[in-house]
Amino acid sequence: MGPVWPVLGLFFLAPFVGEFLLGNIPITGMAFGLLLAPLYGSGAILVRELGRRAGGWPSMLLLAAAYALIEEGPVDQLIWNNSYAGHDYLTGPSYVPLLGTSVEVVQSILALHTIWSICVPIALVETLSRRGPWLRTRGLVFVGLLFLAGSSFVFWGNNSEEHFMAHWWQFAYGFAAIGLLVFLAFRVRPLPPLHGTAPSPLLVCFLSLAGTSAYWGSVTLISADWFEWYGVAIWCVVMVAGVVLVTRWSRLDGWDQRHRFALAAGAVLTYVWCSFPVKPELGGTEVGDYVFSAVALLLLLWCVRKLSAPEPASEPLPHSNG
Repeated sequence: MGPVWPVLGLFFLAPFVGEFLLGNIPITGMAFGLLLAPLYGSGAILVRELGRRAGGWPSMLLLAAAYALIEEGPVDQLIWNNSYAGHDYLTGPSYVPLLGTSVEVVQSILALHTIWSICVPIALVETLSRRGPWLRTRGLVFVGLLFLAGSSFVFWGNNSEEHFMAHWWQFAYGFAAIGLLVFLAFRVRPLPPLHGTAPSPLLVCFLSLAGTSAYWGSVTLISADWFEWYGVAIWCVVMVAGVVLVTRWSRLDGWDQRHRFALAAGAVLTYVWCSFPVKPELGGTEVGDYVFSAVALLLLLWCVRKLSAPEPASEPLPHSNG
């Protein structure tokens, strides 16, 4: 199968983590999730493939942030619509009239999509597959066109339901921010290695779970206006601490796929427990929370077994007299 199965896996895993495991879409909305796959899945594939050709994980992280702004900015315009899906997510204490958006909302969509919708699925699929490029030029072009089709579909669907269009200057600064992130993604280069030994993957997983739970758990459980700026501060602390620690750890001896999986696993476990207090946007029961959480845990166990399995021994080279 070559690279076909990891591409397909990432194509469907991105919307699964981004919407179903989060608890936004109930189990009865599986068909709707499939309609989001061209946007989520193709976006994750493009981020992974372009990032692998650029600067590795630093590039992928920046491209994932650009994806987050694309989806919730020009595509569905959530960051500018104060009546999105019948809710006013914007005009809270952190609303910035000059930008027409909310600091808390922008932080939330950056966290949700950069980490969970894109980076977590990539890390999980790479744990089960090889790290090199999966697609050639024709494959990248096809996925790019599919991403444009998925983006257009979501834009058209939201516009027909919301009857909302942001101001031109909001699109302008949105595209400027996206362009800057993409530019930086192709300019970033790996830092030199450091002396020392990387921490254990178990510790990395625990700290990932603690950090993502501190942010996403708090904003999920506490929705009062008085907490909004506290949530903004928690996001900043977790983001800075995470970037500093991972940037240092990844340059130490022994840092490998086990640690990258541990980071993703901690974030997945946060979504597992946070999905239960989240009410599905499309309505429905919470049965899906149990089903999707079980699927996520089984996937993590599969990755653990893969990492624990001994590497297959390579066949000895035939003896040559030349």
